[in-house]
Amino acid sequence: MLEYLRNAADKPLAKILIGILAFSFVGWGVAEWIFGSVAGDTTLVKVGDSEITMQQFSLEKNRQLSLMTRDQQRATYADPSLTQALNEQVMSALTTQAMADSRAEDLGFVVSDAQIAREIREFPEFQLNGEFSTYLFDSVLANSGYSEAAFADILRKQVLRGYVLGAMSVPVNVSDFMVKAAYNARYGQRQIDYVAVDFSDFDIGTPTDEQLRMYYDQNPHVIPEQREVSYVLIPADMDKPDSYDEAYNQAVLVEDDIIAGDAMADAAKRHNAKYVSLGAFDAGSRPVDEILTDNMMNRIFDMEEGLESELIESKKGFVIVRVDKIIPSHNAKFDTIKKNLVSDWKRSEQRKQAYIKANELLVDLNDNGALPGKKTVTITRASGAPLDVLSAAFNSEVGTNSIVNGQNSFYVLHIEKETDPSLDEKKMADIRKELEKSINKEIIDDYNAFLIRKYPIKVNEKVFNRFFAK
Repeated sequence: MLEYLRNAADKPLAKILIGILAFSFVGWGVAEWIFGSVAGDTTLVKVGDSEITMQQFSLEKNRQLSLMTRDQQRATYADPSLTQALNEQVMSALTTQAMADSRAEDLGFVVSDAQIAREIREFPEFQLNGEFSTYLFDSVLANSGYSEAAFADILRKQVLRGYVLGAMSVPVNVSDFMVKAAYNARYGQRQIDYVAVDFSDFDIGTPTDEQLRMYYDQNPHVIPEQREVSYVLIPADMDKPDSYDEAYNQAVLVEDDIIAGDAMADAAKRHNAKYVSLGAFDAGSRPVDEILTDNMMNRIFDMEEGLESELIESKKGFVIVRVDKIIPSHNAKFDTIKKNLVSDWKRSEQRKQAYIKANELLVDLNDNGALPGKKTVTITRASGAPLDVLSAAFNSEVGTNSIVNGQNSFYVLHIEKETDPSLDEKKMADIRKELEKSINKEIIDDYNAFLIRKYPIKVNEKVFNRFFAK
């Protein structure tokens, strides 16, 4: 490799990201600390005929961690949702690279050692006084933990990935017709006539019990599934290894006692942990509690009744959760919500009367062209009338008469005519860029879909669950 570096030509074929070198391994060993050592099969995922191993995952995750600030690293260690997001980001990057490698091989792309050498000579980190320095090259690689061969392999993959995916970023030419059509559709104006029939215009009396019961039979109030939950919290400063280890050992003792048959409250008291019993709640209305994060709520509503969770890491420490009772979703009893039904019934009856009135106006409009009390306005897609009217006016043909369903009113609408907007060069240019970006994204999405079909991703469930089981 160094022989190539000393003899290669001066101009590089392409620039590549140099971030793969410019880091110190602050996070080195983190994956091993979290996951432990593994013997035997370490293949996490197969992408086509390529394999992504746990070692590759750990190396890439360490690289991602090292690019974070210390505060970001601590937050990632302490928050399971952030850890999961990082794992997904790393796996996405590795699978994308594997698909690009496979595609490059199928297409017969080759990157020679001489080309890699020319690329490396252009890295600013390897230059001294404008010249390539073998001393800096060796020093940076030694500090980053890469051998020459390993670094050359990473660099070669980056170049090949550029060959495979680079064409996807080339801007797409958009025709003037497309730009003009999009411009007219977005900034065009319409003249409309409309009249609002407000629900509140109709006076509805007080309902009888029989009317309320009939209404409730047609509109039952469903109480969603609820769960009664208790948990034990072993507090810890999760950013400090000593506190983390001490709390973990204590949590294991609590867990052992619970497995042995002790009540959670008793096990918590024996080991000076915090025990909390929560009342019934559903997934959409959690109680105010420090451990009930979105991730924890997902866990709770995936658990079965009467079972405890494994040890869960949270920002506050280690947690063991138990689902004490599951209350299935059910219809509320009529007597418990009778008072609340009155206003709902009145609004329903007002809506019915308003719809009858709107239909009378529409019939008159269709038969005689008359629309008493109408407003005549010129509108754009964003202004000039209520939002529901704007949406209907631009989604129907000129000359259409219709009833528009609003939140508090029905609108009887007539679309009179359409006017093209005056030209605005800046807005036209902005739309052209937007269309180019949109079409380019569709091309990338289609190509990614092709790569996924061509090189299907298969998860090694046994190994994957060993490291990522919740």
